[in-house]
This record gives sequence, structure tokens and C-alpha cells, in this order.
Amino acid sequence: MAHAPKNVLFIMCDQLRFDYLGCAGHARLETPNIDALAARGVRFDRAYVQSPVCGPSRMSYYTGRYMRSHGANWNNFPLRVGEPTLGDHLKKLGVRTVLVGKTHMTADDEGMARLGMDRDSVIGVQTAECGFEPYERDDGLHPSRPGAKRPAYDRYLEQQGFEAPNPWEDLANSGADADGEKQNGWLLAHADKPALIPDEHSETPYMTRRAMDFIREAKDDGRPWCLHLSYIKPHWPYIAPAPYHAMYSESDVQPAIRSDGERQNPHPVYGAFMDMRVSRNFSREDIRHRVIPTYMGLIKQIDDQLGHLFRFLDEEGLTDKTMIVFTSDHGDYLGDHWLGEKDLFHEVSVKVPMIVVDPSPEADATRGTVSSALVEGIDLAPTFIEYFGGTVPRHIIEGRSLAPLLRGAPALDGRKFVVSEYDYSMLDVRRTLGRKADECRLFMIFDGRFKYIHAPGFRPMLFDLSTDPNEYRDLGDDPDFEAERTRLKEWLLGWALTDHSRITMPDARIEGYGPGPQLKNGFVIGYWDEDEVAKARKDYGLD
Repeated sequence: MAHAPKNVLFIMCDQLRFDYLGCAGHARLETPNIDALAARGVRFDRAYVQSPVCGPSRMSYYTGRYMRSHGANWNNFPLRVGEPTLGDHLKKLGVRTVLVGKTHMTADDEGMARLGMDRDSVIGVQTAECGFEPYERDDGLHPSRPGAKRPAYDRYLEQQGFEAPNPWEDLANSGADADGEKQNGWLLAHADKPALIPDEHSETPYMTRRAMDFIREAKDDGRPWCLHLSYIKPHWPYIAPAPYHAMYSESDVQPAIRSDGERQNPHPVYGAFMDMRVSRNFSREDIRHRVIPTYMGLIKQIDDQLGHLFRFLDEEGLTDKTMIVFTSDHGDYLGDHWLGEKDLFHEVSVKVPMIVVDPSPEADATRGTVSSALVEGIDLAPTFIEYFGGTVPRHIIEGRSLAPLLRGAPALDGRKFVVSEYDYSMLDVRRTLGRKADECRLFMIFDGRFKYIHAPGFRPMLFDLSTDPNEYRDLGDDPDFEAERTRLKEWLLGWALTDHSRITMPDARIEGYGPGPQLKNGFVIGYWDEDEVAKARKDYGLD
């Protein structure tokens, strides 16, 4: 690889499970382009997100900080003004940080107004868009209310002749029955129907082309870039264009990962989540058989589009200059553990696919390998900073660079555990459990074997993945595992008490503070007389 690294292509899918890839061992789903990417880099098979829901997970990816640090606890919780983002860190290094697709970022409009920031100014856009230059932002939920700002994809569909009050919902994410009558793609019953637009005009190919448009334009700019290509799929609505809607069938659906024992006297929080409508529906086999083939088709479409994108990078001479990352913001239960959506901490929800291709020659020895190191979503921000030649600000960034693992080192600074958090105050589960809004936090700590879940107001949950890899048996009240629960709770407490708010004072500045600098600046607190001051000045080399 003769060329120096220059760019980062940061690809994220929405709601893609770690085990729905060919290279991860799925029995029926073939993903040759993603598999080829893994053959060129490192696939991390124990990568965990910092929250199992879109908004807080993404804010952790984009800040390199845990949810308890950035405070955007759920979807549409604003990321506060002043929270440093990946874009802020990379801008200092002369890197353009650009978005094509989804962020789920909600701007802190009140904070911006308080500071007198013009949202249309350069700094206002950067603050409102999570540090990204929004080349094409589309969170995948297109508003219908009068006066709402419509994403560019709606205009694109209209220009192609697909006109409707809300073309994203009415056409791109709806199907039709045998009589040609429109069927709403939000409803699980219609997941087997093809979308009312052809493949080439659906969301995934459209976003892929927009990424290519940016890359072409960026060649004339000359600056290095970090392009976040954030696909909206395979997130619901579960509906795919032809031919992807019919590529897979009921026979391709893998057996659900669940046991009857999980429903026998479950933990109160787990039981409340099992009682949600989406969980009750996905617990039905007929619904799983209707939805999962389409989910697989949406993944296959992403893989096909990545094939086009990777060939484009080859043609543009950028492959050997670009770090490529492929990951997801969280998984999808799809009926596993009697749950739908992604709201708890089982592996299918909180563990994500993560593939990193470092084009640097130093990474040649690890190409095509699988790393079982414990890694977190927040590790990507420091990885990118280091890749572009920067120094990771440890008082701000809580993740750890993956560079050592990409280049053959054995571990990430002795990491003992990963952490994920969830705030369920926005769900009906809060009312079911009779909790107040500030009493709905969950914390997961996982040491590679034991997964401990702290649920304030309730007993903990505990799973031993070495003897129970499917997480069927909750050991949270088993007396034989009291020592493990105590150990992990102490680790979690230590993590919670770690300083995470001192983002305005770098470590180096603190470490440089002491009696010598104090004396140099004229502070003689505690000295007895002039002779003692003179001796101290001499000892500190100030004279």
C-alpha cells in the first residue's frame, strides 16, 4: 500500500444484528461484500454499543462518551450545546466530517438561543448537526405535518415521478395487495409485499449514490474527509423493494433464541418489556416468518450497494487511502427472548457487528482476523483521531483507540469490561412498573463472561455467558453467584464515579501544576521567610 492514509468511510446500519452477516455465521444470509471487507481488515466479535436504542447509542459513537456523560438519554433528547463531537475533534486536524444519512441528533435549540447562536451560521449548523457537515441528512422518519422540513429524498422521489402527500411513507415504505390497493408498510402484516418504488429509487441505493456524489466532489477539495454513510435500513418499517422482498422465505428464518423458562417468574423489568405490544407480536411465529425474510432482504440490499460503493472507491483510487468501518447502532430482537425492538441488553440487542479496515501498512498482519477483545462504540472516535494524526483528549474522550488491535497489539489498555445504559422513562414500561421518570435507568456491565444488569428499585440480573451463551438463566438472585454480583457492582460503581465532566481542563495542564509553577507565578503561600523562598526558587530552577 504505497499511499498514505487520508480518509475515513464510517458506515453504519440501523438496527442490524451482529449475527445477520455471512462472515458472522448466519446459515442462510449471504453478504459477500461485507465478508470481503472483513477479509481485508479486523472483525470484532465482541463489540458493544453504549445504549440499545438509536439516539443515545449514536450520540455515544459521535462523542466518544458514555450516555451518562453526554446526557442524550433517548431519541429526541437534545445533545447539549458545548458537548464536543467527532466533528469538533477532527476539524482541528483539518478534516471534513460529513454526513450522508441518519444521525438521530436533536439540536439543543434552547441552549443555542440562550447563547445567541444563529442556527444557519457555520457554527450553528455544526452544533445543530452533531458536528457533521450535513451533505444529506435523512433520519428515515419523514414528517407529514404542515410546514415541516422535508428531507431531500422526498423531492428526489417526486422528480422521478413518484408523487404522494408523503412519498417516503406512501410509496417507499408501503406496498400493495393483489388488487393494487396500497398497504401501509408500518404494519407487520404487509412486510411480505414489495415497496411501491423500484429498487434503484429506494433509500439504500439513493444514499449510496449520494455518498459517491460527495466523494467525487471532495476530490477537488483536497482536504481529508471522514464520511459518515448512515443507512436507514434494515430498521423498520420492514418493507423492501423487489426483488429483495422475496429473496428469502419462511424456510430461511432461524429458530428463535428463547426458552419457556424465561417467561416463568421473570425479573419485573424484563417481564414488563415482554408485555409490550411489539414483544407480544414478535413472540408469534407467524409474524416472525412474515418479517424476518424482509429484514434479511434489506440486509442483502445493503450488501449489494456496498459492493457498488467499494468498486467505486477502487475506480477512484481511494481504497488504499481510506479507513473503512462497518457497524450498527444496535441490534433487533426479532422475537428472541420473547421481545421485539431492542430495548434490553441481550447479545442480539447490545452487541453489534464491527469491521475495521486500516489501510496502513502497519495493519497488514491483522488482515482477515477476528478479534475477541472487548470493544465499545465509543472506541471509534479516538481511533479516527489517531488515524488522522491527532492526540486523543483523554479528559473528554472515554473510548480507547482500536489502533493497537488493528496493528497487532494484544489488548486495549487492559480493559476489563464494557458498559451500556438504558433509560426506559419514555416507554409504557415506566407506568407498568409504577416508576417516576428519574427512576428508570438500567446499567449493564459485561466482563466477557458475566453480564450484570443494575436495575435501581429492583434486584439485579446476571447471566453467565460461558455456561449459558443464549442468556436463558437469570442468576440475579442465585445465592451461589453473590460474589460475582458484588464484584461487578463494585466495578460498575467505580466506573460511575470516574470523573467524566472535567472536559475543560486537560490532564497535561493539571499534571503541570505544582509548587514550582505556583512560585513562578508569584504565589508564595505557606513559606516562612525570604530565605525559604530563595531556596525553593533555586531548587525549582527558577533563578
